[in-house]
Amino acid sequence: MKKSDLKILFFDVGGILLSNGWGHESRHEAAKKFGLDYAEVDSLHNFIFNVYEIGSITLDEYLDTVIFNHPRDFVREDFKEFIYAQSVELPDMLAWLKEWKKNCGFRIISVNNEGKELNDYRVQKFKLHECFDAFISSCEVKMRKPDPGIWQLAMGIAQASPKQCVYFDDRIMFVKTAEKLGIRSFQHVDFETTKKILNDLKKENLN
Repeated sequence: MKKSDLKILFFDVGGILLSNGWGHESRHEAAKKFGLDYAEVDSLHNFIFNVYEIGSITLDEYLDTVIFNHPRDFVREDFKEFIYAQSVELPDMLAWLKEWKKNCGFRIISVNNEGKELNDYRVQKFKLHECFDAFISSCEVKMRKPDPGIWQLAMGIAQASPKQCVYFDDRIMFVKTAEKLGIRSFQHVDFETTKKILNDLKKENLN
């Protein structure tokens, strides 16, 4: 690959930079804390969460279906506060990437599945604008990974061909979907491995 051929780094967010926004571990914790039937919550969540992630319903509408379908002895705002509190920064990667971006020579764009309220909260809370030039979020573009269209849209917005892009995700299924589109893709397994890959890409781009 020649200098300037590589233009764009696409990154997932949950599982690389931050914890997952509302994963099954968080739902287990919620069931314990709020006295919920986890099996019922999980079943309803699986029916409707994709609809939330593509922006077709709000967080409140999701909660109406999954949590507040019965009278509860807790209030909605307390539950929402619990959901937001599940988002935490993972060790090392985010702070390092913000610094590395300053002179890396690449544009970095997130390609992530997230519902709007959670997405907006995470971008603001963790200052994700400091490491991303743009956000291709499922709630905004009305499609979610593994739909190949979300990567195709991202490349169109970036005005880049597959060979000019590299993609990082912690989920191998999404890595393989991006690879099928011709995007060089890596599964994120830990900070040190991804850091080395990024530094090697930077050197490769300078040669």
